[in-house]
Amino acid sequence: MNYKDTYWDWLQNPYFDAATKEELRAIADDEKEIEDRFYRQLEFGTGGLRGVIGAGTNRMNIYTVRQATQGLANYILAQKGQDKGVAIAYDSRIMSPEFAKEAALCLNANGIKTYRFTSLRPTPELSFAVRNLGCIAGIVITASHNPREYNGYKVYWEDGAQITPPHDKNILAEVAKVTSFDLVKTMDEVKAREAGLYQEIDQEIDDAYMAELKKQSIHPEVISEMAKDFTIVYTPLHGTGNIPVRRVLKELGFEKVYVVPEQEKSDGNFPTVAYPNPESPKAFELALALAKKVDADIVLATDPDADRLGVYCKDTKSGQYVSFTGNMSGMLIAEYILKERTATGTMPQDPALVETIVTTDMAKVIAEAYGVKLIEVLTGFKYIGEQIRLFEENHTYHYVFGLEESYGCLAGTYARDKDACVAVMMLCEVASWYKKQGKTLWDAMLDMYETYGYFKEGLETITLKGMDGAEQIQQMMADARENLPQAIGDYKVLAVRDYKTDLRIDMADGSKSPTGLPTSNVLYYELEDHAWCCVRPSGTEPKIKFYFGVKGASLADAEDKLEDLTKGMMALFDRK
Repeated sequence: MNYKDTYWDWLQNPYFDAATKEELRAIADDEKEIEDRFYRQLEFGTGGLRGVIGAGTNRMNIYTVRQATQGLANYILAQKGQDKGVAIAYDSRIMSPEFAKEAALCLNANGIKTYRFTSLRPTPELSFAVRNLGCIAGIVITASHNPREYNGYKVYWEDGAQITPPHDKNILAEVAKVTSFDLVKTMDEVKAREAGLYQEIDQEIDDAYMAELKKQSIHPEVISEMAKDFTIVYTPLHGTGNIPVRRVLKELGFEKVYVVPEQEKSDGNFPTVAYPNPESPKAFELALALAKKVDADIVLATDPDADRLGVYCKDTKSGQYVSFTGNMSGMLIAEYILKERTATGTMPQDPALVETIVTTDMAKVIAEAYGVKLIEVLTGFKYIGEQIRLFEENHTYHYVFGLEESYGCLAGTYARDKDACVAVMMLCEVASWYKKQGKTLWDAMLDMYETYGYFKEGLETITLKGMDGAEQIQQMMADARENLPQAIGDYKVLAVRDYKTDLRIDMADGSKSPTGLPTSNVLYYELEDHAWCCVRPSGTEPKIKFYFGVKGASLADAEDKLEDLTKGMMALFDRK
């Protein structure tokens, strides 16, 4: 059927409820909207679903959630994992509780036990719960930091990480087989409970998760010493971080914690911020206003599912609050862990630090300084989580820290996904440790630049929505592969890594070698003078992303170099 036929089928089919049909009748005269809602099935990618909430095959609704869950159920049954069960969590977004329940009941109808949190929880706690309960898989209903109209559905496997090969492609294939809603099962909640299939979890998992967070502290005595003199402002941006973040800070001993009152309550409409992303300066407006009132040392924001952390810190010289990128805050935590674990004799044998290919090159220098193995993986924290499992299975390295540029990191191995709750507590400990020495986090960052080099990174995106946009993005990547540049701006291209073909191409002699990483639609340009850039389509949004990294002789020099490189790269992809 074409998109119009599918639209009319949804209007007439008794399978769909009255509210869905009413919503669809309201767009009967909007051909473009009908096309966008029905021109495709909402894509189940290697991590799951993400899309705008609403009626239609290309939307997040109870029907597309059930359809995806049926495919997951079929795969779990094929793996004989039904008795292990599936843990399910959800965030504060619109329809998150409903989607979580629909997923559970679909699994239950297939004879698969579920453990559903009774109320909203952070994504990293779901990762922890999967392993704590011995589940075969996990589901979290979230669209992370996307705008309010979005929701999503992420799948985890029994190692606690988001699905990676071969499970991702195998589950994707099973979901693709569910071509009709006639193939989708569901059941009554009361019957599911009576059968022992629908179970609920809350406090016991919370307590176990909290205990693991607190184990990551290296110098609790410093927190106790500085607790009365260290001031924290925090905002959960209407999301899941409020309770766990406040709890861990309190239990560690921090006394002066101020939560932004207007953003404390969970609310999927995000009434005070259109884009609940801690990478956005607008998300910090209320927090910074409060910080100035209470003279805060550090200002923190977590995204709705509490896996990303944004940071501002006071610069005592200017009196202004300075923003930190995910690379900067990640490096502060990383160096603190490596330095203090070494100093206290708690560094494990064969330690490893894991980062994604688009994360700062400062990590390489710091790892080398402390004799720690640095391992790079593809973009996506699931590949960092995968490394933790491989270390354990192969008895190779011991994971000490992992990070990605997009404001996500993980200290410890209790979870296998980025965790803003542990990032908050670690960064507050780091800041307390430096304050005891008479320094701010910004002072510490400047010291790191002086020691390791003035590394600076940037990110640009082009948004192209709809069917035409998706085609344009794919064409942009195809054109880039056909036309490998000798230079980008003023930088000579030394080599190009094409992760889709698993080839690294030396631009000097044309020689080719494997990239050594899994297949992915990514192009990475190695440039002279310690610079690099990378381009890839987003896996969760209708965007193509451009990443940049440079090393300067000073902050100003690094900023100038980054600006020049960004202009050169974006000129290559100018569609005018």
